[in-house]
Amino acid sequence: MSDIIQLLPDHVANQIAAGEVVQRPASVVKELLENSIDASATSIKLILRDAGKTLIQVIDNGKGMSTTDARLSFERHATSKIRAAEDLFQLHTKGFRGEAMASIAAIAHVEMKTKQNSQELGTHIKIEGSKVTYQEMTATPTGTNVAVKNLFYNIPARRNFLKSDTIETRHIIDEFQRVSLSHPEISFSLYHNDNEVYHLKNNNLRKRIVAIFGAKMNEKLVPISEDTEMISMEGFIAKPAFSKKKRGEQFFFVNNRYVKSPYLNHAVVAAFEGLLEHGSHPSYFLYLTVPTKSIDINIHPTKTEIKFDDEKAVYAILRATIKHSLGQYNVAPVLDFNRDATLDTPYNFTKKESRPSSPKITVDPSFNPFGKEETSQNKSSFQYKKETENWESLYVSTNEIEQQETLFDQETAHLANKTIQVQRKYLLSSIKSGVVLIHQSLAHQRVLYEEFLDSTTLKEVHSQQLLFPITISFSSAEIEMIYTLKPELENVGFYFDEFTKESVTIKGTPVSISESKISKVLEELLENINLDIPDANFNPLKIMASSFAKSIAIKTGHFLSQKEQEVLVNSLFSCKEPSICPAGKATFKTLTLEEIDQLFAR
Repeated sequence: MSDIIQLLPDHVANQIAAGEVVQRPASVVKELLENSIDASATSIKLILRDAGKTLIQVIDNGKGMSTTDARLSFERHATSKIRAAEDLFQLHTKGFRGEAMASIAAIAHVEMKTKQNSQELGTHIKIEGSKVTYQEMTATPTGTNVAVKNLFYNIPARRNFLKSDTIETRHIIDEFQRVSLSHPEISFSLYHNDNEVYHLKNNNLRKRIVAIFGAKMNEKLVPISEDTEMISMEGFIAKPAFSKKKRGEQFFFVNNRYVKSPYLNHAVVAAFEGLLEHGSHPSYFLYLTVPTKSIDINIHPTKTEIKFDDEKAVYAILRATIKHSLGQYNVAPVLDFNRDATLDTPYNFTKKESRPSSPKITVDPSFNPFGKEETSQNKSSFQYKKETENWESLYVSTNEIEQQETLFDQETAHLANKTIQVQRKYLLSSIKSGVVLIHQSLAHQRVLYEEFLDSTTLKEVHSQQLLFPITISFSSAEIEMIYTLKPELENVGFYFDEFTKESVTIKGTPVSISESKISKVLEELLENINLDIPDANFNPLKIMASSFAKSIAIKTGHFLSQKEQEVLVNSLFSCKEPSICPAGKATFKTLTLEEIDQLFAR
């Protein structure tokens, strides 16, 4: 039999490696930003076009590269970070495996200009699909300028799996936030389709967090600080009152590298025990510094997973530190056996006449407890005696209750075939085969969802003008998301007046959305978009319809009149898909007579 194993050509091997390193435009952004940081840049600019599909450009003022290094940087396993396997456990840089630039060059058109400070001229290189098409000396500023164009141009199947610009932009912003949060001493800027999304000046950590997530974040932050022989940590946690229903602003950095760690997240949640509502998640920005020998970062191609030598000890220290800070800043209730400071003697309490006076006691010398005359002192006992006369009348209320119960039984018999609200959460209705139990909130979401889709696709959309425009504050990333969705939002009835870096002004809304719920509806929409949508075909209209329905629908605890119950039930079973809500949860459950009989058969 002839030999069948052969070495892959370099360009094919690079494309395979690219599948691990470059999953989407955000992967390229991460690699290029980290290269700029490793080059000791103090200013980094990121320029995007079409969510990175057309252009990703990173410009820095770092050390730059020589002509030889610039050419070698596009070769596989070419790196300046390690020389031996032992160096993997002494890493202080972001990248180290030497695959990023080679992988990017294999699936895109890459153009690089770079110059060292000691050189008069720099190097200009162009690469297409791993092939160098141009290399010349050029005049360029000190640092490196890398432009990645037409990502996945030679792998159309991979390009087709990219999601909408909205989703891809959100992933890029996530990576940008992680990198900029890990290095507040570096100034960063982000431009998307010629719009400035971020302009972050070098600053301290707290100001960097506020610059990214908006001024409202400042009041939420509680500082964290601890230093031990094993680990030191600092950062901020958000107060429990500002917890969120979905995981969002949760950041772990180990030695200035962003990592994902469910184990450490559990330690944070454990520290908040008893302070969060069910289903809520705390926000945090935590920075851990540990000896490089005590961790392994090279366990995943994206380098976002980590292993510690002693995870249990790290867990315990992290949990204890957060609990201490929550108590120290009076966020969590603590037991304090010290004396109350409000009872201490004031410092200026020196004069005798400043002492509090004793209470005055007055005595009525004419009071005779054995006298028959009613005095002011025994009026209360007289009134008590008078009020307790005819004590049989106290039991009248019991008779009334019995009458009400009789009336209730009669009313129940009359409503035997109608809907009954249970605990202001469910609707119970009798059917031929048994009973049906309807979740009132989820059912209302389904009704509103289909009504919204019908009104926007089959009917003319109506918008209501607001008497006074409303200005709502968001973070820069959220403003960018809303701006990206502006055409779709306008198609369903929103009317925008002005966009700034941290706010949006709204002059009109869909008729179905009241003025008081505009902010909540948009926040819900952004949260849903921030979820990783599984389909490649992102449908903004359905996402908006689902968000609007969830925001506007009646909630658990809302009382429904008999008429409202009947309307909701009839509307639900008139829907195209009455059995599930927009999120895919069941809206109702049926219980047959046989199943009910089984409950009492045991």
